[in-house]
Amino acid sequence: MRFGIFLAPFHRVGDNPTLALGRDLELISWLDTLGYDEAWIGEHHSAGWEIIASPEIFIGAAAERTKHIMLGSGVTSLPYHHPFLVAQRFVQLDHMTCGRAMLGCGPGALVSDAYMMGIKAEDQRRMMDESLDAITRLLACEEPVTMKTDWFELNQARLHLAPYTYPHFPIAVASATTPSGVLAAGKYGLGLLSLGAGLPGGNAKLADYWRQGEAEAAKHGKQFKRDGWRLVVNMHCAEEDERALRDVARGERIETLSYFSETLGRPPMRSENPLGDGLKAGTTLVGSPETIVKGIERLLEYTEGGAGGVLFRAHEWANREDTLRSYELFARWVMPHFQNSLTMPAQSREWCSENRSGIFGPSMNALRKAFVDAGQEVPDHMRMRLHTGKVDL
Repeated sequence: MRFGIFLAPFHRVGDNPTLALGRDLELISWLDTLGYDEAWIGEHHSAGWEIIASPEIFIGAAAERTKHIMLGSGVTSLPYHHPFLVAQRFVQLDHMTCGRAMLGCGPGALVSDAYMMGIKAEDQRRMMDESLDAITRLLACEEPVTMKTDWFELNQARLHLAPYTYPHFPIAVASATTPSGVLAAGKYGLGLLSLGAGLPGGNAKLADYWRQGEAEAAKHGKQFKRDGWRLVVNMHCAEEDERALRDVARGERIETLSYFSETLGRPPMRSENPLGDGLKAGTTLVGSPETIVKGIERLLEYTEGGAGGVLFRAHEWANREDTLRSYELFARWVMPHFQNSLTMPAQSREWCSENRSGIFGPSMNALRKAFVDAGQEVPDHMRMRLHTGKVDL
């Protein structure tokens, strides 16, 4: 299973935005060091908190600071861009990162962004579908693409570079509160970013949405693979449950009241007490590594078949030190549980423990002989162990 973050980002108004962007880059470098698999970076243009306007620029900077982590847009709001330019930019990133780029797609989450550009809310999902149609056809590199809609036109368009990744870099569609995202992902055989998994009640809908996506994929002759399904939830890890809750209580409340309530007017599906409700529902994971493990296992049960990855919505509920510590604790004590990296060390330890008398006991004779051969007295503690026939481990 893959793990990573979904970086909107979320920074309080009043915080130095230049320093905040620097912290975001430092966070991704830290995650790369810890062995996280993915980071998805958002696109927003209003409301003051989510201050990255160009995921592509951010990905280019992050790629130079990292070695392994995959970097995607989370998401590129397709109605805001000509699809030809989206395809061209991500093909370039695919080459410049040697295959570490990913394209996340969505209709645009902030209504205020679309309003400023004169895009009607009722048109956004249709526009996303039309853009995806164009982008997937361009990336196929099979024949020139000609199509015309009420907002873009392609005339014998073709890319001047084929993707670095064959047949193309990973593409995923965001799904939050409506089925449009999962239906688009199924229609084009793409990955799925289930942002709704982190909303109260969202986990209960996961299996049903997946079935809808599978049915849509079958209708269009596409494959809808669980390996490309990522679940996006909130997470903070500390050594004990009580410490984790203390870490995040104040910061989460500030985010809920200042941003989601006072700025956005509490969007649909947003609870008045998202931390408390999310903890009860299992859509927010706050606690010790053991608690987080159980929470992820419970989340995966709702999928009725599993998913390819879990992403954590990057937030600053806790202070900087505790936030970085949270990601480290998760990488050390939770991630291995789901990535099959603990089996061999555990088996090796168990084998040594069960056979220690027969394996380590005889070695004491060799150690004693080494002293005798050197003409030296055998230390008393070795004589005692040899006398009892036991090895103190």
